[in-house]
Amino acid sequence: MHVLILGGTSEARRLADVLVADPALRVTSSLAGRVAQPRLPAGEVRIGGFGGPAGLAAWLRAHRVDALIDATHPFAETMSRNAAAAVADTGTPLLALRRPSWAPQDGDRWHPVPSLAAAADALPALGRRVFLTTGRQGIASFAHLDGLWFLARSVEPPVPPMPSAVEVLLERGPFTLDGERELLRAHRIEVLVTKDSGSAATAPKLTAARELGLPVVVVQRPAAPQGVRTAPDVAGAVNWVRTLAN
Repeated sequence: MHVLILGGTSEARRLADVLVADPALRVTSSLAGRVAQPRLPAGEVRIGGFGGPAGLAAWLRAHRVDALIDATHPFAETMSRNAAAAVADTGTPLLALRRPSWAPQDGDRWHPVPSLAAAADALPALGRRVFLTTGRQGIASFAHLDGLWFLARSVEPPVPPMPSAVEVLLERGPFTLDGERELLRAHRIEVLVTKDSGSAATAPKLTAARELGLPVVVVQRPAAPQGVRTAPDVAGAVNWVRTLAN
């Protein structure tokens, strides 16, 4: 049984580790190729795009894929749509592995917004020194805010346009609570901007912001494609694969 994992997340790597150990399965992980030195999962790996839904459908047929798991980032909206369209064409079973969203706790000062553009609109009223954790591709949405200072953290260097006053911090999670506390204090951060990734590896910044009473602009996730079955964790995805295999 050939399983294709659309990966790039920690859950995708853990899932590949589990499935590769099953001799009845052939596991291929596909990475988008946007990170220069990605953490490679176990099993076969392909890097690069498919060429849209038609290209993915052709790959599923050519490589005789029996099950497709979309374990991409919750904000990889285009890839998730392409996966849903491809399986509608091929009939390949599809599961979306989606970690749960973050939930606000007592003391949080969250400001949910539907997009990066809305996050940029909200910032001037919330603070002047901004900790931006939306990834390198999201920084451009804030380039026009000349009156604010940004600390922008990403795995890879961002590309222009960027805000005129920005310090780029190249780091990869997981991050510690003590480290996030010190970062916010040292840079005198007044407001945090984040996407609702739901990742435990990056959640400590939310706790640190709560402790300091900082407002947090939270970009909400795009809606998942309709009709796609989901699992909240690796265990659920493994059970799905084993059910298909049986």
